[in-house]
Amino acid sequence: MKTVISTDRDAAVELLRKGELVGLPTETVYGLAAEALNSIAVAKIFEAKERPRFDPLIVHLPNREWLEKVVHVPAGDRQLIGKLADKFWPGPLTMVLPKCELVPDIVTAGLDTVAVRLSAHPVFAEIVGELDEPLAAPSANRFGRVSPTTAQHALDELDGRIPLIVDAGPTEHGIESTIVAIRDGTIVVLRRGPITHEQLSQFAEVSSVVATVRISSPGQLPSHYAPKTPLRLIDNAEAFSPQKGQRVGLLAWHAGRGDLQLGARRTGHRRSLRFAAVRSLSEGQDLREAAANLFRCVRELDALGLDLIVAERVPSRGLGAGIMDRLERASHR
Repeated sequence: MKTVISTDRDAAVELLRKGELVGLPTETVYGLAAEALNSIAVAKIFEAKERPRFDPLIVHLPNREWLEKVVHVPAGDRQLIGKLADKFWPGPLTMVLPKCELVPDIVTAGLDTVAVRLSAHPVFAEIVGELDEPLAAPSANRFGRVSPTTAQHALDELDGRIPLIVDAGPTEHGIESTIVAIRDGTIVVLRRGPITHEQLSQFAEVSSVVATVRISSPGQLPSHYAPKTPLRLIDNAEAFSPQKGQRVGLLAWHAGRGDLQLGARRTGHRRSLRFAAVRSLSEGQDLREAAANLFRCVRELDALGLDLIVAERVPSRGLGAGIMDRLERASHR
């Protein structure tokens, strides 16, 4: 099978109706989409991604009216769920709720809950709206690997495994959606993402599930988002020294790190040459820019055949918590 990158949205809708897979842009990362109510089509997602069947998928709804077709909204939490949907849908918030019979077990990995959201990306919204069927759409990469934020990234991961990737340029947020469960009037964060703890706390008490043995939603495995090159977290690049002969790449957060190699060549300061390559998440230390750049920078360093990637920790406030969640999982070996 030859994988085509195109902007043809009609072709995407036609393929999805036939039960095929299509790579689609969302506001978070590129997703690998199939009709969520078609068990055979959903099975192709697991096959193309080499994803284990115990890891559930997110269901993207065509519109708000579909919510109560696929979930049972608990009476005691109806008001809170409605307020969260009013504020954050369409957008990068996924809610885990009790599922209806309509949702195939393969989508939920046999769980009695399903993860649902509405994408804010205009291309995704147009395609799912034209289809008027929910789409299961995990990230368009092989299981456990770095998520794609461009159509080319998705092609690098899935070339020959799917027929079409719809190109709409780089994604906005760069990390996957925030996933929450609503339990007895409280919000439990199952995966950190663009919607922050601080934003959610305006609506109810918020708690977090950082690590769990039992998978209850997508994105909870301790090792995920990992490059082929080993990745290690560090506090500050200035205090790090590679082993002799070791080629190390730096994923930099602190200001000025992107100039380490250039500065070394100008001044002859050999210590600064300890990094074979440097990628800066954000020269201005902007967490939104860092999130948008995260997976692209990791992919670029991973492609260089290095022995090790070291990543400077970012502040764990706001969106930084979501970035650190991805880096911690990428470094888990």
